[in-house]
Amino acid sequence: MQLLEERIKADGRVLGDSVLKVDNFLTHQVDYKLMKEIGKQFAETFADAGITKVVTIEASGIAPAVYVAEALDVPMIFAKKSKNITMNEELLTAEVYSFTKQITSTVSISRKFLSPDDKVLIIDDFLANGQAALGLIKIIKEVGADIEGVGIVIEKSFQDGRKSLEDAGYKVVSLARVAKFEDGQVVFAQADA
Repeated sequence: MQLLEERIKADGRVLGDSVLKVDNFLTHQVDYKLMKEIGKQFAETFADAGITKVVTIEASGIAPAVYVAEALDVPMIFAKKSKNITMNEELLTAEVYSFTKQITSTVSISRKFLSPDDKVLIIDDFLANGQAALGLIKIIKEVGADIEGVGIVIEKSFQDGRKSLEDAGYKVVSLARVAKFEDGQVVFAQADA
């Protein structure tokens, strides 16, 4: 997605050899106009999949997932990283390792929000090692819902997340694919959409 790649070039910052900081428009401050375009792109890509729910993980996946859900006119669910006292229904849980934070969290979704009849599209901000998506897949499969695809805003193609998801049989669509970081700059690979 050209608009997204241009924004990454303008406002993204490469930190070290594996971290891309995009807090100016995605992971801290949100550019809702860009998120709306991202939502339209994913909705167009998955228009024929019969999606009934969009699922993400808190926190940075929420903004793009909301706009995807809006464009598809379906509910959006986000897995919570911490349980609060109001989450007293049966919970579906998975352990998820965060590459950026270097911690493992237990993420949860209340069972009442997913059913075996659902066709789910997973949306996330980044794909590095695929742990967040695999955790969501575990939760969704636990209720017997179908996973129609995994939509990623920014993929770090030099890491093994895509391979893990595709080897498990899932369709992965990334709007911006980072091939590598070179001299503090982002070098893109061919995006999926």
